[in-house]
Amino acid sequence: MPSSLSNKTILITGASGILGQAVNAAALAAGARTALIDHGRHPADSRGAAIVRSGVDLSDEAAAATAVNAIVAAVGKIDVLLNIAGGFEWAKVETASVDLWTRLYRTNVLSAVGAIKATLAYFARPALIVNVAAATAGHAAVGMAPYTAAKAGVLRLTEAASQELADRDIRVYSVSPTILDTPRNRADLPQADTSRWIAPATLAQAMLELWNDPSPSGRDFRFG
Repeated sequence: MPSSLSNKTILITGASGILGQAVNAAALAAGARTALIDHGRHPADSRGAAIVRSGVDLSDEAAAATAVNAIVAAVGKIDVLLNIAGGFEWAKVETASVDLWTRLYRTNVLSAVGAIKATLAYFARPALIVNVAAATAGHAAVGMAPYTAAKAGVLRLTEAASQELADRDIRVYSVSPTILDTPRNRADLPQADTSRWIAPATLAQAMLELWNDPSPSGRDFRFG
């Protein structure tokens, strides 16, 4: 784990999820200070976090600003923003409602937009943003259109933001895992070959290691 994260402040969205909890644990192990945001419940394991804000809809600009302002009041400047908040639902184009398309876009794209906009004024220099996309964003299959369209939006957001923020010494990357090895995915896909699934702890470490990565800003990293 990169030792240079020691004493850095890492803001993690989607903190109550499996990946969010794995990132929080890995960041604390690296000596970083963490601040957690989640749309729903208080993260089950938030031990060690400097501050937790739950019940926050990051796609709502005012709510995102209120949450980030409270975090900055507690921890000061933000060094790293990890946009993990997101959601998935399988639905065919023929049957998916417009509400579903809108909900997945808000959950996956606008949550990241809200977090970035609310945090921009508080970033240290240098700073890092990592957005979570998906490997399927490059090629959608049956039932994946609403989700993959939203995750493709995360990729385009990453590319555009990386160029907009380059002169502020803020690097922006995305990570695109295949399938995370979580209890829910194992339950939903009981017959699947899990040998190439990505352990949340592995992806968490890879996201944190981007702090020291020399790759050009805007790059997407695929896992699995």
